[in-house]
Amino acid sequence: MSEPVKKVVLQNGTVRYRTVVDAGRDESGRRIQLTITKDTKKEVLAERARIVAQRSAGTFIAPNKITLGQWLDQWLEYKRRDVEETTIRAYRMALVHVTDRLGHVRLQELTEDHIQDCIDEIVATGRRKGGDPGTRLAVSTVDGILTRIKEALGRAVVRKLIANSPAQYVRVSLADKKTDKRERDRAKPWTVAEVQTFIRGIEQDRLYAPLLLSLMGLRPAEVCGQRWTDVNLEDGILSITMTRTMIGNVKVLEKDTKTAAGERSLPLPHGPWEALRRFRAQQARERLAAGEGYTDSGYVVVNEIGVPLNTRQLREYAYRVMRRLGLRQVRLYDARHSVLKALAVSGVPDVILAAWAGHTNAAFTKKKYVSIEAEDMRGAAAALDVFHGAEPKALV
Repeated sequence: MSEPVKKVVLQNGTVRYRTVVDAGRDESGRRIQLTITKDTKKEVLAERARIVAQRSAGTFIAPNKITLGQWLDQWLEYKRRDVEETTIRAYRMALVHVTDRLGHVRLQELTEDHIQDCIDEIVATGRRKGGDPGTRLAVSTVDGILTRIKEALGRAVVRKLIANSPAQYVRVSLADKKTDKRERDRAKPWTVAEVQTFIRGIEQDRLYAPLLLSLMGLRPAEVCGQRWTDVNLEDGILSITMTRTMIGNVKVLEKDTKTAAGERSLPLPHGPWEALRRFRAQQARERLAAGEGYTDSGYVVVNEIGVPLNTRQLREYAYRVMRRLGLRQVRLYDARHSVLKALAVSGVPDVILAAWAGHTNAAFTKKKYVSIEAEDMRGAAAALDVFHGAEPKALV
């Protein structure tokens, strides 16, 4: 058997030892051959033995020059198999904060300190240029960015581009979480009184029925995606099978529900049921009045000539109504928080709560949507009055 190590004499007379070792094949099937050059024959043989042993054990990582930015682009393409275009766009926008800072660093040279410093800087500096002056990214948003980094680097480990993920133990500091919680103004969902004021104020509004659907806990994209074929006005059942969402607040994307759990059927409460009956009759009159100028799209949420409204138009319409009624302006999506909280507080079982929201996990539903305020615990205070032996008193 021929000796795998060659003696090499450099121009300056220095003697080195060199060998070539087979390191497997790359993703395109081409052979990877590594050249090992050391000062001694013993060092070359040791390195060659290490590579051969790691190849046999399946733990060998071939050197590569892929940067973090290049890998994140590849990972996003891979994720297209699992998530929708709107989600890919959100991932890409979130990861801009990382690629701006670390995109040039080679994947195999990336360290835990690189990522921890990056996360700390994102928390400290907040939004990129173009954001509102004085605003900062919420810690929950930074946690989401970190989740994406960990997922992408975990995939790089699976692909044997790196041996271990340097992001595995990176986290947002407890001090930053406490500071964010203390300083950040969070928009609170409507109270029960505000919801009822809104409902009374829109009873004569043309879009009364669609706005009531938001107050059933539907996402805005689910409201705009409702078709009359999904509404059973005889039995009072609303089927959610399609959404009309926005990409970049500009382009409308019609698609199925975000998850399998999102495709669901809900019993209509009496108010939305009757409102939909009246809205259906009103659209029939509008179709007759418009004649050939009417667009018969089949969607529920349309204007007077049948053109479907998108989520931005519905949101802006709702804001105008809120201003007219003198109500605190909240996102339509936040109405979902109010609804799910009301269902939870009223004792609806967790499994029903999650199914109504279109989730598979009740714990997620309650964690994300059900935040208890002091006023929600008034009944507990009254119960303690009884426990303490005090006479119940009517609230003034």
